[in-house]
Amino acid sequence: MQITYLGTGAAEGVPALFCNCAYCRGVKARRGREIRSRAQVLLDGELSIDFPPDAFLHAAYFGVDLSAVKYLLVTHSHMDHFSAHELILRGYKYAHGMTSKDLRIYANEEIGEVFAESTRREMKPVVAEGIHMHTVGAFEELSFGDWRVYTLPARHTSREPLVFLLEKGGKRVLHLSDTGALSGECYSFLKEIGGAPYDLITFDCTFLFGETAEGARHMGLDENARTFEKLASLGLGDGHTLRVLTHFSHNSAPSLEAISRAEREFGAIGAYDGLTLEI
Repeated sequence: MQITYLGTGAAEGVPALFCNCAYCRGVKARRGREIRSRAQVLLDGELSIDFPPDAFLHAAYFGVDLSAVKYLLVTHSHMDHFSAHELILRGYKYAHGMTSKDLRIYANEEIGEVFAESTRREMKPVVAEGIHMHTVGAFEELSFGDWRVYTLPARHTSREPLVFLLEKGGKRVLHLSDTGALSGECYSFLKEIGGAPYDLITFDCTFLFGETAEGARHMGLDENARTFEKLASLGLGDGHTLRVLTHFSHNSAPSLEAISRAEREFGAIGAYDGLTLEI
């Protein structure tokens, strides 16, 4: 399975869109891998987790074919994870020779509402007929193509955000972004599913070295470590499990030096925009 982290920043991006803090000014001067666009993960070129306003940038900079995406899993409706308005361009005179005619979106009910509101004025019927919305909730099992996906409730917003366990070809990926600490129900659900240790876990690391407060809507390295320890105790993580950190905020100053330190201390991979891994 191939996994590409197209965007690894939090909602405001890094450098933050309207920010003039010392760190953001420094990133603008240094550029390179410290620049982080909004979150999007692409698996095997056909499944995308989230669709941010930077999707155009991802396609242009990294040469990915977003028309080949058949399945879109949306974590929640915040604008940095679902830029629904862009989907009016998926066809008609805006897109020729698309690789996949159909796009299936799996998300909660609120995503459907956002999609309808955002596309109402400009959606062409010829485009709409290729986009299929599937409403899902937490603790469901989905099956499409060669994929099996389990949905879990995230701790992030009040409108049922989701995180996902994905399986394909014997490989298993747990995607934990955007979310704070998982609930006891999540661990019970994952224990019930069971199976071999995960091949890869993506961790929300918005706070980086900052403390993750109880009830927080994101994680830092401290909560990443606690989460992995709990998963390992259930037999769902071990020394072969790749741990990937992403969704960094400018407030945590995710410099190359800071990310390198996090990699050493947590035994993880600090994602950057365009990072591709094979499992």
